Amino acid sequence: MTLAWRLVTRTLHLETSSPRTPKTCPSLSLSCALWGSVTKLGLHTKPRMPPCDFTPERYQSLPYHRVLEIHKQHLSPVPTAYYPEPLLLHQGHGQWLFDHEGNRYLDFFSGIVTVSVGHCHPKVNAAAHQQLGRLWHTSTVFFHPLSHEYAEKLSALLPEPLKVIFLTNSGSEANDLAMLMARAHSKNTDIISFRGAYHGSSPYTLGLSNVGQFKMTLPSGSGCQSTMCPDVFRGPWGGSHCRDSPVQTIRKCSCAPDCCQAKDQYIEQFKDTLNTCVAKSIAGFFAEPVQGVNGVVQYPKGFLKAAFELVRERGGVCIADEVQTGFGRLGSHFWGFQTHGVLPDIVTMAKGIGNGFPMAAVVTSPEIAKSLADRVLHFNTFGGNPVACAIGSAVLEVIKEENLQENSREVGTYMLLKFAKLRDEFEIIGDVRGKGLMIGIEMVKDKMSRQPLPREEVSEIHEDCKRMGLIIGRGGVFSQTFRIAPSMCITRPDVDFAVDVFRCAVIQHMERRAQ
Repeated sequence: MTLAWRLVTRTLHLETSSPRTPKTCPSLSLSCALWGSVTKLGLHTKPRMPPCDFTPERYQSLPYHRVLEIHKQHLSPVPTAYYPEPLLLHQGHGQWLFDHEGNRYLDFFSGIVTVSVGHCHPKVNAAAHQQLGRLWHTSTVFFHPLSHEYAEKLSALLPEPLKVIFLTNSGSEANDLAMLMARAHSKNTDIISFRGAYHGSSPYTLGLSNVGQFKMTLPSGSGCQSTMCPDVFRGPWGGSHCRDSPVQTIRKCSCAPDCCQAKDQYIEQFKDTLNTCVAKSIAGFFAEPVQGVNGVVQYPKGFLKAAFELVRERGGVCIADEVQTGFGRLGSHFWGFQTHGVLPDIVTMAKGIGNGFPMAAVVTSPEIAKSLADRVLHFNTFGGNPVACAIGSAVLEVIKEENLQENSREVGTYMLLKFAKLRDEFEIIGDVRGKGLMIGIEMVKDKMSRQPLPREEVSEIHEDCKRMGLIIGRGGVFSQTFRIAPSMCITRPDVDFAVDVFRCAVIQHMERRAQ
């Protein structure tokens, strides 16, 4: 039944009359025709959504203007919402979202890389509903079977000696705990992370997160040092064989396919950080296997393996932040660190672990776990919550039963290659990169300079995509990169629609520029 739910858009051929399709841009059809669409869009056509057999419930809650008023009066004033007129979402189904007016959107950002198996998956829903009727909460001073069952399932997916699991509630919380573990085990303080990294926004993890807008003028995250991000598109070195991806950067190099000179040059920068910015002995090194918030940045092949060796020589532990990359999203492997051929000492995970339910985990070795236990009574009231564990187990089962890791590899590769054709077509698309269903499209003024496209121009393209029914994310230091990370249940027809919409949005932007 769940497999049929995932494949429904593959088997339907006629779009249903309900729900309504979203509003479109006035000049869309003409602009696509003027630029000679390679996707065979005609003079009076627009990208057509794949069909969906789901009809949302009628919205009967707060009117839109009251939501805006309440948000302004009572919720955080930090401006995080996308779009000049933020979407008021009402319901979700699979890869689809529906707003308060019944408009349907293809969700290609999955709640910031969080909804791993699809919105409101029936098996996950059933597991949550059943547990809600049985037992909501115990805390860790009592046992319940679900946390133990989940720990056994999760540990089976990780290599030795990563077998001890600490259940938490968010990625920031997981990385907080990993920092504490690294310092408790090494008895050192300094922790290194990449520039452009995002590891959370708690007071502790702010020191690890090196994106300017997340930094404060007040002291935070003491003992954290940043090092150069080995970005083979925007950094000083990079070429045509660097990335573990079906799509390489447009930069050229003289390297052989199995030998990356850029890796060696970035490692020299890493050594410089070790020699000048930290103590002789360090606590650890945090790395996302693929940087998420920074715009899906991939490192040169072999870099993490060399960096891990250098860290361990200094007495530090190596932490893989799998909050965005884990649970099969990258396609070729279940965990992002496996794509680099490394074995971390600590792994943190969140987001896709619970398909949107607040849940996270830290996994480490018995030795490091004991170091923590010897130094602090670590306690988490909600970690390992019965409902969370029921949902987490259901998510793991769906990923396996519906072969979603393989779907990520197959459909993700298909999408990367299609977006790479757009890069070759448009001067303002500087780079297309990624692996599986984690993709970045970096927008530039021109390919020669690689200067980021101004934020307001990127925002216009972003808005046009939304108007045509496509939700994508943003990232990068200058918010210049579109982030694409849909639920792992998407299909090729979904990709075709997304690429058509994105192409038309870029064409519209080029027309505005020419006026």
